[in-house]
Amino acid sequence: MSARLQRFTYLILFIPLLALLSSCSDDTPPQPSSSTLDRIYTETGDFKQVSRHGKLRILSIHQDQIWLPRQGHSFDNERELAILFAQQHKLEPVFIYVDRFEQLLPALKTGKGDIAIANLAVTKERKQQVEFSVPITHTREYIVTRRGEVIKNASQLNNRSLAVRATTTHENSARELQQRTKTIKIKILDGHLKEDDILDQLNNKKFDATIMDDNRLQIISSYRNDFSRGMTASKERAIAWAIRPDTPELADRINLFLTNHHLTQKSQTFHTDDLDKIRQRKTLRMLTRNNAANYFLWRGELLGFEYELAKKFAQENGLRLEVITAPGHDALIPMLLEGKGDFIASFMSISESRKQQGVQFTRAHHRSQHIIISRSNGKIISTLDDLKGRTFYVRRSSAYWETLQNLKNQGYQFSIKAAEETMETEEIIDNVARGRFDLTVADSHILDIELTWRDDIRGDMMIGKEQQNAWVMRSDNTQLINAANKFLKKNHRSLFYNVLYNKYFVDSHKINEMRSERIGKSKNGAFSPYDNIVKKYAQQYHFDWRLIIAQMYQESRFEPDAKSWAGAKGLMQVMPRTAKELGIKDLKKPENGIRAGVMYLDWVRDRFEPELNVKDRTWFALAAYNAGHGHVRDARRLARKLGHNPNKWFDNVEKAMLLLSRKKYAKDARHGYVRGSEPVEYVRNIRKRYYAYLAIDD
Repeated sequence: MSARLQRFTYLILFIPLLALLSSCSDDTPPQPSSSTLDRIYTETGDFKQVSRHGKLRILSIHQDQIWLPRQGHSFDNERELAILFAQQHKLEPVFIYVDRFEQLLPALKTGKGDIAIANLAVTKERKQQVEFSVPITHTREYIVTRRGEVIKNASQLNNRSLAVRATTTHENSARELQQRTKTIKIKILDGHLKEDDILDQLNNKKFDATIMDDNRLQIISSYRNDFSRGMTASKERAIAWAIRPDTPELADRINLFLTNHHLTQKSQTFHTDDLDKIRQRKTLRMLTRNNAANYFLWRGELLGFEYELAKKFAQENGLRLEVITAPGHDALIPMLLEGKGDFIASFMSISESRKQQGVQFTRAHHRSQHIIISRSNGKIISTLDDLKGRTFYVRRSSAYWETLQNLKNQGYQFSIKAAEETMETEEIIDNVARGRFDLTVADSHILDIELTWRDDIRGDMMIGKEQQNAWVMRSDNTQLINAANKFLKKNHRSLFYNVLYNKYFVDSHKINEMRSERIGKSKNGAFSPYDNIVKKYAQQYHFDWRLIIAQMYQESRFEPDAKSWAGAKGLMQVMPRTAKELGIKDLKKPENGIRAGVMYLDWVRDRFEPELNVKDRTWFALAAYNAGHGHVRDARRLARKLGHNPNKWFDNVEKAMLLLSRKKYAKDARHGYVRGSEPVEYVRNIRKRYYAYLAIDD
């Protein structure tokens, strides 16, 4: 690279960065911040006045709206209840997010929202400002320390630092402890920090202890175990919704709704009853695995063929879908029989051995074939005799094992080794590609997904009989089985089914594929047909316009009508939900698509600390634009554990990102599985094209 190019790159990437929004959620699309509250209509009336607008405005704080729920509960419980309340009253739920906790109740009182939900503890001070609903739940605050360091009494906090977020009940609890133990050193944290940020700082020894709510700790415990819960720091507190004073009808309706909700809920988490009881609970529990075919998080959207199919089934029966991921494939049926879920949706093959365990399969919703997978540069297996001396790696609980064992019984000479039950088929395939495993077997639909983004593996030949994939239910749940069969019969090969199937298994979503096209300018001296529009918005949001052009090429190849497999649209492939929250419609219009993309890139860039090296902050932003900010956060946390620099993308965080497609690492990541090679290649390809553009302008 020339000295001028190096100098130019430094100047461009080190321009001070502006923030579109100052909230700090994970993958939640940009929402109205406090700076935009003046543009939200004001309404201080009761339910009749609220109804005239046709909307229920729900005030909250950017926290953890999008993550990967795995155990049937999530940070979204309040949000889901508020949506259900709005829908039951024929109102559109509209979420309005403020930047700081202290802005929440004033915004409610001045009529910028109708209710406020934010894990709000009911206190005397707050009751002087607003009304509260009946409690949603109750919780206690606990002292939290690094793993293995349990605080059992206040004296153990002598001369130690206790960190809490400002203007919260945690700060009040810390002050009360300080009065009892004078030597406690209280450290006030920024109110924007999330629980994961605080736990990361705790483990990096920025302070010795913190305070967190029990209901939040229970959820965090589902994906990380690097902390210890010690003594209680408060009495039991009620968590409720805040309601504007002088709105008795709205308060009555909310209290009736929440009371009925609580009365119909049971504390028992193990249920083996049939559809009639499931309808009383209003929740259908799906057991599955976190992988690319079943259930995963991408750009803030929960996706997966089985997930979307099951979600439609739940909706058609007036139920809320709850997802529970099993720790291993062999745990799915035992969890179902124990009552930890209502059905299994995980592309499970119908087999007599599984039926003997006390389960029943629905009608098949998919058919597949077992295919031998080998490295693309290896010897092609064209006959079963070619298997002599070769070794297969498959899970013992899988249908693949049974297929291979049948071949061995026929006299074919090869070995079978058991892969770990926690390994996804995609991870086993990756081990074949890397030369760690010799051969494996996969269903044809899984191979289809893999071949949309990689060319280092090959499907050599089909073996065994055609496999029928179906949902799995307890044998005595005949109502649920009949309802599922009716749904699958109606929808199999319907327009909905075909669109869904093509989305995951047919349409190529090899996002990172770069065409062999010469990088250069057109006759009129432009890199793209949209240079002038890009320059306008790049300047407004402090990006180098050539970086945006490089990203636009990567996203859409300059095609304004482009639509991705997941529904992203336009030149910058923005998700419609994100565009809506940005106030932008019709992404097919070039200016709208570019504006939405630049605004969103600016927003994800602001999810990272401004103290970062600006180059790396840019690479992190691009990776987050592609895969979601939550997955990048997980990769940074993993990079730190592995001894890499969590503040450097290339050769550090990108290495950790690649590992998040492996179950060993994904199970401890808050946002779960991600095909890490996609954001890694995405950032590398954009950087390569960007530098090429700079060289042309040199």
